[in-house]
Amino acid sequence: MSEILNNSGLFFALLGAAFATFFAGIGSAIGVGKAGIAAAGVLSEDPSKFGKVLIFQLLPATQGIYGLLVAFLILTNAGIIGTPKDISLQTGLLYFAASLPIAFAGLFSAIHQGNCSVAGIGTVSKRPDQMGKAIILPAMVETYAILALLISILSIFGIAAM
Repeated sequence: MSEILNNSGLFFALLGAAFATFFAGIGSAIGVGKAGIAAAGVLSEDPSKFGKVLIFQLLPATQGIYGLLVAFLILTNAGIIGTPKDISLQTGLLYFAASLPIAFAGLFSAIHQGNCSVAGIGTVSKRPDQMGKAIILPAMVETYAILALLISILSIFGIAAM
């Protein structure tokens, strides 16, 4: 265990895992919160729309899940979870850098997806038949979180292969 504690790269790998979880999670919390407020307003008028508004509220939650996935991959590949590994400073910094795409794209895309979800909830409250069209709008924001997730994952596996 003392070998791991003296390992300078371990700190940066752990920091990367924390960034991925923290920033993507903050974005999801903000996005889900905004959509939840809008959903509660709709439900006060028409409780039968619960299923429809819940879908909109859940959409911004995915970025937090993506951040958690990246954090888990970093923790596993860096040996923080599982078999301990010697992590150089350079490798730790690379893991930290690999966390940044999902950390920041997750933060901003979840917030904006929450805003789009609020608009979709408004649409469904007045025109429930437009659910399919309304859900595409916040789903489009998800594209950028998925791209960031892909870059973070490819970076992590590239580092692990070095």
